[in-house]
Amino acid sequence: MAYDYEKSIRPGKLPHIWCPGCGHGIVMKGLIRAMDTCELDRKNTAIVSGIGCASRLPGYLDACTLHTAHGRAAAFATGVKMAKPEMNVICCGGDGDGTAIGGNHFIHACRRNIDMTYVLMNNYIYGMTGGQFSPCTPTGDLASTTPYGNPDPIFDISKLAIGAGATFVARTTAAHPREIDKLIVKGIQHKGMAIIEVIDDCPTTYGRRNKFRSVIDMMKRLKAEAVPVKAAAKMTAEQLEGKFLTGVLFEDTEKPEYTAQYADVIKKAQCA
Repeated sequence: MAYDYEKSIRPGKLPHIWCPGCGHGIVMKGLIRAMDTCELDRKNTAIVSGIGCASRLPGYLDACTLHTAHGRAAAFATGVKMAKPEMNVICCGGDGDGTAIGGNHFIHACRRNIDMTYVLMNNYIYGMTGGQFSPCTPTGDLASTTPYGNPDPIFDISKLAIGAGATFVARTTAAHPREIDKLIVKGIQHKGMAIIEVIDDCPTTYGRRNKFRSVIDMMKRLKAEAVPVKAAAKMTAEQLEGKFLTGVLFEDTEKPEYTAQYADVIKKAQCA
């Protein structure tokens, strides 16, 4: 029996705006399955985004949703969680929105270890706003603002999140759809800041410029470059050259969660 996604879609919001072959729809379906698995109450679940193709995702879902300013998803989500710690808070967005314009908010949300799940779709580019290069555009690749090749080194989003203090960090790709919801489930169940990086594809503004002949080629690339953590442990540095790790990359269940710490501060202030 086919999974019923329609029950989770807000009436009248389809068809979506994503280009044919875009991986964001795969991620959205994974998020829907994960929310169902966790039995989240839609009236007690806030899904927050900034601006961009990936940030349109919450608008399609039947939950409490916020479509906010460019790069400010983590800041708005932090505000929601501080005001209503009992709510489930999920952020959605792209690499440009989350780690360039919103980079400051991203690292500080990780540092605080506030209890939310951030699903960050990394498709190597600013898709909606014109195909500009992002901090995740591979060095040497083409974008509308780097027509002779991107000279910048890239951000490794998962390593950035671990270094900033997030306590659950996982990575998968749009070519591994069943792994997406499994990792999001673990992120939702984790008490603290959970980052789920999904390496995605953008066939229109990234793929065409960088000579991918089709979406299939882009998906084959993702499968070829992704290496599960357990498999990587048996490989040499030479074998891992040009690859990226997938699965749960980091987990810390000991670090205190921010809203609980803040509640203690309020109690102390009230007793002073």
